[in-house]
Amino acid sequence: MVNRNLIRNLDDEDITNELAVLAPEEQADEWLLEWLEREQQDYAQGEIVDGRIVEVNDEWALVDVGFKSEGTVPLNEWGPEEPPPKVGETVKVLIEEMEDELGAADDPYGMISLSKSKAEKIIEWEKIIGEISEGQVVTGTVIRKIKGGLLVDIGVNVFLPGSQVDIRRPGDIGDFIGRVIQAEVLKIDDTRRNIVISRRSLIERQREEDRAYLMKELEVGQVRKGIVKNIADFGAFVDLGGIDGLLHITDMAWERIGHPTEMVSIDQEIEVKVLHIDREKQKIALGLKQKDRNPWENIETKYPVNSDHKGEVVNVMSYGAFVKLEPGIEGLVHISEMSWTKRVNHPSELVNIGDEIDVKILGVDPEGQQLSLGMKQTQKNPWDEVIERYPEGKDVQGKVRNLTNYGAFIELEEGIDGLLHVSDMSWTRKIGHPSELLEKGQELTCRVLSVDESRRRIALGLKQLDNDPWDGDIPDKYQPGQLVKGTVTKITNFGVFIGLEDGLEGLLHISELAEHKVEDPEEIVKVGQDIEVKVLRVDTDERKIGLSLKRVDWGEEQERAAAEAEAAEGGGSVPSVDDEDLKGGLGSGEGPLIPTSD
Repeated sequence: MVNRNLIRNLDDEDITNELAVLAPEEQADEWLLEWLEREQQDYAQGEIVDGRIVEVNDEWALVDVGFKSEGTVPLNEWGPEEPPPKVGETVKVLIEEMEDELGAADDPYGMISLSKSKAEKIIEWEKIIGEISEGQVVTGTVIRKIKGGLLVDIGVNVFLPGSQVDIRRPGDIGDFIGRVIQAEVLKIDDTRRNIVISRRSLIERQREEDRAYLMKELEVGQVRKGIVKNIADFGAFVDLGGIDGLLHITDMAWERIGHPTEMVSIDQEIEVKVLHIDREKQKIALGLKQKDRNPWENIETKYPVNSDHKGEVVNVMSYGAFVKLEPGIEGLVHISEMSWTKRVNHPSELVNIGDEIDVKILGVDPEGQQLSLGMKQTQKNPWDEVIERYPEGKDVQGKVRNLTNYGAFIELEEGIDGLLHVSDMSWTRKIGHPSELLEKGQELTCRVLSVDESRRRIALGLKQLDNDPWDGDIPDKYQPGQLVKGTVTKITNFGVFIGLEDGLEGLLHISELAEHKVEDPEEIVKVGQDIEVKVLRVDTDERKIGLSLKRVDWGEEQERAAAEAEAAEGGGSVPSVDDEDLKGGLGSGEGPLIPTSD
């Protein structure tokens, strides 16, 4: 091997003498000429040059590039598919670093630094750059997943960002590793030797072309094949080959389905019917069920009003239950149509999903595709026999089911209630609220007063079980002029109510409290006070008793004088009081309050 560092230090004569020793004159002249040509070559760092392999060992190949000294190339820069290097072969290498005047470059063997693999990459890069440009479509193989995207080999390694892999970013872009893909060149950075590509832009461009073509071809009523691309709660998006159409859940099947996944799955190929096209907004409505016969055709013939059928409960809502009569045919049983007698708070009290029940067709709406169904109509209406079972005047047993301000509802049997009004609870006692006399769950006997079959109402009475005391007992017991004892129960601005016996009161008017004018009744009496009063009048028609305190000690002469004075003043009536306030009352008769003998 010629030591060119030594030759470089010799003058011309020394070089000639040295070559003469090493080889015959002709070969020495050839070597000298070759050496002089190489000495005249101008090499630069970063340049790719041809080199000749002059030596190969277990670690490296020594390559002569015609410089002052050779360089080494590690054997691992020859790929597994390449034949191993041999002495005498020519190879292209990149000059990475050169020796300078101070000595050899940073090479493990004190020679220039060379790289075969880098030279090949640069050559391939320059070749690719000469063949492609931004916007061009390229084909390559996905090598591996890197930060932010994928590395793709198109002859050189290029970057495919994760956001540019597909229109909708896949769950795992690593699934593309090993796949051959086509993509559009987005950007070329020659300085950094970097290329960014996009598969998404290519797909979008292709879809836009397909969409424009497809929109021209599409017509309402056509049946098209498509691929399910996405599924939502309200339906599925189907790719018709460039444009997506919406297959709504209500257009998937004639019968009720809970979720689109019951009918379709992602990437499934299906046939759909075009229902509507909005060419301006490029929106397409699709249908799956419309490919089959509409079960609602001739619905009135199959399910005439008043016909009975069996069905399956498929959904229960607060307002009723949906019942399937056949696939695609459902009807609603409203909560009010479930029972003649039961008070249904929620349909689930009577039916559950999956139950088979009997229903009657109440109404048919072919255009709205709705059926109105009834459950109770398949059973006998107990109100049809109410008049027979509960005739007027009959005494019946019942239980207090509910109390209101105006009365109590008495349950006579399941679903059959009667109203016991407060005015029909007592002959003598004024009832402010039913709870004063009754309580929920209490069992009692009532009398049927009336039955309104059309309005499904029964009027009941409690006081009617006894004779009306105003017809005899009270007038007989309380005679005008009679002294009776009672208790003050209530004081008003117009007088005082006196309790004479349980449920019976009389009115002691403010003018009958004392001989003098009384401004406030509480100046004379107090609530709860026991007093003796005189009966002035008993009015059986108005069911009122008038009382007096000031006349308790009057004699016959005083009574006669008072009667004459009252008669002279205009009929002898005591000052009137609103009937509603009177409870016991004064009556409205004319003449003396207490009869006197002439």
